[in-house]
Amino acid sequence: MNITHGLRRALQINPNGLAIVYGDRRRNWREVGDRVARLAAGIRAMGAQAGDRVAILSLNSDRYLELYLAAGWSGTVIVPLNIRWSPLENEDAMRDCRAGILFVDKAFAPVGSALAKAIPGLKLVYADDGETPAGMDNYEKLIERSAPMPDAMRESADLCGIFYTGGTTGRSKGVMLSHGNLMVNALNALGEGLWPSTATYLHAAPMFHLANGAAMYSILLSGGSNVVIQGFTPDGVAAAIQRNRVTDTLLVPTMIQMFVDHPKLGDYDLSSLRGIAYGASPISEAVLGRAMKALPNVQFTQAYGMTELSPIATLLHWREHIGEGRAKGRHRAAGRVTLGCEIKIVDSDDKTLPTGTVGEIAVRGDNVMMGYWERPEETAKAVIDGWMHTGDGGYMDEDGFVYVVDRVKDMIISGGENIYSAEVENALAQHPAVAQCAVIGIPNERWGEQVHAVVVARPGASATPDELMEFCKTLIAGYKCPRSVEITDKPLPLSGAGKILKRELRKPFWENRERRVS
Repeated sequence: MNITHGLRRALQINPNGLAIVYGDRRRNWREVGDRVARLAAGIRAMGAQAGDRVAILSLNSDRYLELYLAAGWSGTVIVPLNIRWSPLENEDAMRDCRAGILFVDKAFAPVGSALAKAIPGLKLVYADDGETPAGMDNYEKLIERSAPMPDAMRESADLCGIFYTGGTTGRSKGVMLSHGNLMVNALNALGEGLWPSTATYLHAAPMFHLANGAAMYSILLSGGSNVVIQGFTPDGVAAAIQRNRVTDTLLVPTMIQMFVDHPKLGDYDLSSLRGIAYGASPISEAVLGRAMKALPNVQFTQAYGMTELSPIATLLHWREHIGEGRAKGRHRAAGRVTLGCEIKIVDSDDKTLPTGTVGEIAVRGDNVMMGYWERPEETAKAVIDGWMHTGDGGYMDEDGFVYVVDRVKDMIISGGENIYSAEVENALAQHPAVAQCAVIGIPNERWGEQVHAVVVARPGASATPDELMEFCKTLIAGYKCPRSVEITDKPLPLSGAGKILKRELRKPFWENRERRVS
């Protein structure tokens, strides 16, 4: 199995079926198939060989979806870059994976030009409408001048994509996912009843993010229709649902909150919508309750997982959100292990814990990543005897429902994005006024968690919270930067080994809460 299997199948059984809608553009599978085969040939003509990395830095578009397929068709490896990262962070990722071609849209053309100046030999392709900037090839012209090539027919074990995540040591890691990893996950989801072949799926979550990819690969495999909007806004989502009779979508909890609380939601015809999957971070009961009330005909399904799992490990189906399941509190769970996976809860010695005992959630299955790109030591720490150690603390009840209660890894999830404290601390520590700092996640009603920093100033030096927050923005992506800073002259609490006791810093914010993550 490879990621182009679904396209080949659609070309055989449903060539005239609606494939992609983006604004006023509508293409069937025959048209998409021809464009993908030509784009793949164009990528190879630019010098990329099988296994070479091809990156994209772009807002959502129909071309983004075509490139996912064309990379697989050409035998190259897709590297979707994070649109919320700083230019320096994306440059680091580009250098790390040694991508030779970068596709950019209008919004990121200036960043692409700067990257081309910084990275010798980098080739740029402009994947947007309007005039092509100097020094870039044009996406449509690349397709026009290229004859379609046959599918490279990659094997299941071949590397398909490198998806960058936050780094526990201050640098991001490239998660290597094979064609088999992604197809197994897609089949698992389809087998669970998510996103059937009749689905018209709305790509509203960022297409670089594997939360959206969880649905995208299933839809590409099943031959459903794809509606793409450039980025999430409540009005944009509602208008797309109404105009295109969207049946299914995936939203992170922050998006759900903004969508259902939108004052003009009732102005739109949302009657076609039948399913919303949510994931990337836990959802609060309050937001879930408002969502179910605002969209009474929509079935909600929670997907829990991580990029390293391609990405789904558990599913909490709609039936557990209501009735007997809700009465038992299962709407607070992350669900039960999905098809094709196994889950266990382990202690610090990697021994399986009994039912109801909190430990680290570990997952095994053919969806477990190949490893971290060129980081064998970190891979060995994360994947032990085939089990991916998630870094999430949780327990399993007697019926197999998994409850996430804490994090083992020093990570914050804000608005569905993973933020590793070490990345933020490394940035803060570079300010001349900072002697010591610790970064933690604290509750936030809108984003789930927000980044909070506790800073000890150097003797004789001073800085305001605003100054420190602005300083961080020069080094790391804005969403990773502290939203609040506490400056203290007291030493930070330390363990006997000299490690900062972040649980003591977190305690005032999380006391009297059932779950220590949001």
